[in-house]
Amino acid sequence: MARVHPTAIVDRHAELAEDVVVGPYAIVEAGAALGAGCVVHAHAVVRGPTTLGPRCAVHPFAVVGGEPQAKRHSGGPARVECGEGNVFREHVTVHGGTDGRATRLGSNNLFMVGAHVAHDVVVGSGCVLANGAQLAGHVVVEDGVTFGGLAGAAQFVRIGECAFVAALTGCERDVPPFVIVQGNRARVRGVNTVGLRRRGVAEAQVTALGRAVRRLFLARITRAAALRELDGDPDPLVQRLLASLRPA
Repeated sequence: MARVHPTAIVDRHAELAEDVVVGPYAIVEAGAALGAGCVVHAHAVVRGPTTLGPRCAVHPFAVVGGEPQAKRHSGGPARVECGEGNVFREHVTVHGGTDGRATRLGSNNLFMVGAHVAHDVVVGSGCVLANGAQLAGHVVVEDGVTFGGLAGAAQFVRIGECAFVAALTGCERDVPPFVIVQGNRARVRGVNTVGLRRRGVAEAQVTALGRAVRRLFLARITRAAALRELDGDPDPLVQRLLASLRPA
């Protein structure tokens, strides 16, 4: 049976797995579904309709779920769907989707203190949002992305796989996969060698990506010329990078 502190408020229409823990003064609303091993710490709030997969942790004063900050929202269900192993640290906010859509989070993501995930955002798995990182509505974050403190992404921007968004960086345009971006308006500074190695990418592929990133973003040639030059590169990650830069 779930362990619910006497001061917590858990709606009778919420669904809690048998080993869920709900701490003092926490609130779990109707429509919330918490998987095995979830912990809702003191003063945290899980609003419905929200689904948390197994082993998620919601720390004090975080709010997962609830109405989006969107003027055009019609007032329908604002859903949040999370995979397993996500950690929401203090004061994190995750808002539900608009007009019946959902905000979707993968698995094993870490949302540090004060991070914000807006309506209709899609976050992959294995991502880190450091303190104060902000994702505006409809942003897509692919697997393995890391945001430094106070970094942000504007509406509808896509952040590519295993990218690193440095602290205080503002992303107004799509960020290619595997790169480091930095600056008030994000600019590519190099390849994310640390992130790639942590994910077990072979050193030869890291080298190939580094060479491609230098030609595409740092050399004194046009982007079109660099794309033509690299078109025959046999490395699949290089081809993934090139595909992200070509018109849809």
